[in-house]
This record gives sequence, structure tokens and C-alpha cells, in this order.
Amino acid sequence: MGSFRWFTAGESHGPGLTVIIDGVPSGLPLSEERIREQLARRQKGYGRGGRMKIETDYAQIRGGVRQGRTIGSPVALWIENRDFDKGLGPDKRPWRETMSLGSVDPPPTQVTRVRPGHADLTASLKYGYEDVRDSLERASARESAARVGAGAVARRLCEELGCDFRSHVVQIGAVALDPDTEVDWQAVEESPVRCADADVTQAMIEEINAAKQEGDTLGGTLEARVTGVPFGLGSHVQWDRKLSGRIGQAILSMNAFKGVEIGDGFSGAALTGRGYHDVVLPQDAWGDRPWRRRTNHAGGIEGGISNGEDLVVRVAVKPIATLAHPLPSADLTTGERVEAHYERSDVCVVPAAGVIVEAMLALVLADAILEKFGGDSLPETRRNMQSFLETAIPRGEWQ
Repeated sequence: MGSFRWFTAGESHGPGLTVIIDGVPSGLPLSEERIREQLARRQKGYGRGGRMKIETDYAQIRGGVRQGRTIGSPVALWIENRDFDKGLGPDKRPWRETMSLGSVDPPPTQVTRVRPGHADLTASLKYGYEDVRDSLERASARESAARVGAGAVARRLCEELGCDFRSHVVQIGAVALDPDTEVDWQAVEESPVRCADADVTQAMIEEINAAKQEGDTLGGTLEARVTGVPFGLGSHVQWDRKLSGRIGQAILSMNAFKGVEIGDGFSGAALTGRGYHDVVLPQDAWGDRPWRRRTNHAGGIEGGISNGEDLVVRVAVKPIATLAHPLPSADLTTGERVEAHYERSDVCVVPAAGVIVEAMLALVLADAILEKFGGDSLPETRRNMQSFLETAIPRGEWQ
């Protein structure tokens, strides 16, 4: 594995989220505003809950940057939870009391009604919790803000080396975009559900409204694309070095992400080998990048290694587990039948999920880039990458 590492800490209604990114080369242009752009994209999307009206996520850079550039030491970010001071918990006490580091008197009301589909029961049994809040605070999707912050740093590195990240929603509930639709990326960013088609956008909004009326939630599917991914990232020689495996693990580590495919993963299973595999074009058809393909069913990865084509990843997002009309469940303390716990939540997070997937892809690619090309500074990494790409020519042309 590479040397690009990242860690997050913090709870959903605690003081805030801490992010440490280690291994960032020196000389990378980085500002709080560029990180803010990605955090703002994560907060948008029709179907989000009341929390997004409270928070205006801003990552303060607290280490690793000087004069607008990284200096090679770990980059530290702090994302404040405004709800910690301004919000009220389910027992009408301020979150700063419910989430206090020290004990308070009287103690906060315990949460013992577990939610199907969440980490409430599994984490409580594993860690010995008597109060489900000990698990739900960390298992909350609020942690995705920290991932997007870390991903924004990784994205800057990838962008400096030629990568471009995009994503769009292809399905919410039963409403799906025609797979042959030509994607206008500007239209995607302007759509309330990040969908490329205006009519499908409206149908998705109506689907979300119907679910909200019923006290229910919706999932869906999104597609992310990264152009400019260099040859040679990942490896075929060991299972944990394959780029496809690293992407799959990163995506599925996120709350509610239940399926991932690279290229025509599931649809390609119905094709023959002749119809699926991407024909390698001769040198006179390469254009500005070597070893081009006629198609891209593989989604930019062959044998666990990037092949220079666009990286295409699709992700299935399940409906949020917190329902306004709760499902039947059982009490953690007594085991008796109860309705599941309800706490303010979103109806649909699929539009925001695309931004999170972009962040996770950036984190994986940044690690793979540094594993392959190395470099303690951005200019060194760029030189190393260029030197390698100059060798990506027919073997007979080697000097």
C-alpha cells in the first residue's frame, strides 16, 4: 500500500469532527475555500433533513499548510458541529449536555430502542453499550463530512496530476435515468437531485415527496467518473494491492452503501466475452494518451491495475435506516417489542452520496498514486509520473 493515510474522529452531535491526513507531499496548493467547495456540495440535495439547515460545514486547517501550500507534515482539519451548541436532543436538553465529556446530573435519557438497518444493536452487543447513543453517534452519516474533508485534500493532489472527478444520480426509488442519456455535468450540479435530465429530476423529487408523506425513506444508485487516471495504479500481484479491491472496500465502508460495480459490472455478466472486453486500438488511433480502447466496459481497470481509460464506478445506496414512521423492533434492555427509535434524519441522501463517492475515490487514487510514483514534494511526484508514462509505449520503441 501507499503512504497516504487518513483518520477521522468525532461524533454526530459532539463538538465537531477531526481529520488527520498523513503523507501529503509538500508544495500542494491547498486552501480552506477549496475544501469548503466539496463540503458544500455534500450538504445539497433534495430530501436532506433539518440538520443541513443548521450546519454550514467549514473545515479549518490546523496543521500541515503554510502560505497556501502543504509542507509535507500531516494536514489537520477541524469541522465544527454547530448543532452541539444550538440544537436540542430528544429529551430537550442541549446536545452539549447530552454529549458532555464529563457526567451530568441528571444523566441524559438512555436510548434503548434499536433501529433495524443501523449499527444500534450490532455495535451495542459488540462493545457492551447499555445506551444505543454510544454507537449511533459514531455510526452516523455525519462522519461523511470528515471523509469529504479528507477527500478534498486527496482530490487536490489528484487534480494537480490530471484527474477530474464527476458524479451523477441515475436512480432514486423506482425512478431511473435512461442509461443512454448524455450527461451535462453543469446540469447535474444545478439539479436538486444531481440528475442530468430535467424530467427525470422532477419525477425523482415527486418520489421523494411521496416517501416523506408516508414517513418513509428512499435509496438509489449513482455513478462516479474519474478522467485522467494514469496508467499503472494498483497491482495484480497480491489481493490487497488490486485497485478494484481497494475501491470496493473504500466505497462499502460508507454507511448505507450496499453495492459497488466498476464499469459494466452487473450488466456485463449478460454479455459474451466478445461483446464485453475492450479492444485495444493500434498506435495510430491513440491520440494524446497511449494504449486507448474502443470501449470501456472494464471501467478503467484490468487485472487490478488502471489502464488509462476513465474510471467508472456505480454505487447502490440503501434507504436510510431512521424512519419517521418507525419499524417494529425490540428494546435493548428488556427485549420487549417496541417501535424503533426515531431521531431527525434525511428522507433521501442519494444526491449527496455522489459527492462522498468522489471523495472516497480521491482518497484511494491519491494513495495509489503515491505508492506507484512516490515523491516527497508535488514536483517530484509529477516528474516521477511523467517519467513512467514516457515508458508506456510499444516495447520495440524502448531506447
